[in-house]
Amino acid sequence: MKGTKLFIECLRNEKVDTVFGYPGGMLIPLFDELVKAKDINFILPRHEQAGCHMADAYARVTGKPGVVFSTSGPGATNLVTGIANAHMDSIPLVAFTGQVKTHLIGNDAFQEVDVTGITRSISKHNYLVKNPEELPHIIREAFHLATTGRPGPVVIDLPVNITTADIKTPVQKSIDLPGYKPSLNGNPKQIAKACEMINEAERPVLYVGGGVIASGCHELLLKVAEKANVPVTTTLMGMGAFPDTHKLSLNMLGMHGTVFANYSVTHCDVLIAVGARFDDRITGKIEAFAPDAKIIHIDIDPTSVSKNIPVDVPIVGDAAKILKQMLPILKKNPRKAWFDQINQWKKDYPLKYDKDKLRPQAVIETLWELTKRRKTIITTEVGQHQMWTALFYKFTKPRTFCSSGGLGTMGFGLPAAIGAQIGKPDHLVVDISGDGSFQMNIQELITLRNKKLPVKILILNNNYLGMVRQWQELFYERNYAFTDLSDNPDFVAVAEAYGIKAMRLDKPENTEKVLKEMIAYKGPVLVDVVVEREENVFPMVPAGEAINQMIGGLA
Repeated sequence: MKGTKLFIECLRNEKVDTVFGYPGGMLIPLFDELVKAKDINFILPRHEQAGCHMADAYARVTGKPGVVFSTSGPGATNLVTGIANAHMDSIPLVAFTGQVKTHLIGNDAFQEVDVTGITRSISKHNYLVKNPEELPHIIREAFHLATTGRPGPVVIDLPVNITTADIKTPVQKSIDLPGYKPSLNGNPKQIAKACEMINEAERPVLYVGGGVIASGCHELLLKVAEKANVPVTTTLMGMGAFPDTHKLSLNMLGMHGTVFANYSVTHCDVLIAVGARFDDRITGKIEAFAPDAKIIHIDIDPTSVSKNIPVDVPIVGDAAKILKQMLPILKKNPRKAWFDQINQWKKDYPLKYDKDKLRPQAVIETLWELTKRRKTIITTEVGQHQMWTALFYKFTKPRTFCSSGGLGTMGFGLPAAIGAQIGKPDHLVVDISGDGSFQMNIQELITLRNKKLPVKILILNNNYLGMVRQWQELFYERNYAFTDLSDNPDFVAVAEAYGIKAMRLDKPENTEKVLKEMIAYKGPVLVDVVVEREENVFPMVPAGEAINQMIGGLA
């Protein structure tokens, strides 16, 4: 079979129904075949990075691997940020990059780059296909690696003469990787030890990350928390793994976490980490993180256990299997004194903001009230608006929040909203954006228009690079070096030029009316929200401080 035809059959074998990508010289033979595959939906972005973010978000909301194509050279290097983003957040992704003919590799041929070298540290695995007969095996392996164990991106560099060759090896239905056997079942002795520790704890806290969502065990987590009567705090990637509206919820912890979450972790005696990796935005000053706690760490990735924080009870395996084993062993414990203390912290330090002007927090809270009974997915860019969204929009279900966590990629939100809407066409998808981030991939407005996707865009526009400006205000004597974006374009006019309905919200009394109109409109809508320019995200843990040493939100 011709390599291009076999390639399409391999995608079908992996049940791929959607591909994001951008054509180029080294992919022409493949695209010539792909356009004939009516059962595979192809999405053309206007930049390869955006295409990668679309595939990433498609994976986040569906649980299926995202697939993205790019041509060689700059096409491949434009994928790098998207690949690194998926790698940091453990998102299953398979990226195919075009490459020059095998006999030209190493000759500095036109649009040749060392893709495998460039992506080695930012992918779960990568391949350079040198033999056409290896192609079916490599594609099968790539999808298996991307979706099992700790998920992540896998890169396949595909020389053009591989796809045009005649290949005798058929599509591979099975997989055999003797050196790759992720541990799924936790050690029973460690599980028993962890349960005993939790049962005896006076001040336990569950600290939950994106691994719970990847494992699909959010309902099991809820049962564990309720049976053992343990409060739950989530990371940014764990938003929706536990309902923010539940009485046991502490909401998000870390640099911009709630005061009561950070205080609870600081004063707990047992910390149970599930599918989280103790990154620096969570721990703050490591020496002061949960200083009096015994730490239990449940994670499928053994390299994450005791990597940043030494743990007392490591349990390597799939969170779903381990929580299922723990559930019958755990016992109810009222812990009245602990919950009295937590409730006092909640009363003393609620999330709050001034309500005299058009504040971003109020816009997000209003959006929550208007969408809480609908199937809704929120995407964000990166910056202040991202943290306000995490704090003031209440997530109650997994796979409803798409944001760049580990890499912190500006420009993620708009293409992510497109990928999310394609993956979940029956959901309302809203991109909450900042005016700085939005312009990183603003060209994807044409993709939105062309695909007639009903994505809603809320730009919280303060004419600043807001998060950097906040740091400059607090720690650099208001020296707003290169963060003033007063020369922003008219976003309403820009959206209309792309053929997208647009509105401006600049008065607080109009917030509900404008958002209702935005939600009701059948097609894509952009709303330019003119918010207070120097509004800050609080609480905030200064760099290098312990997470209980917060500024703002304490008065």
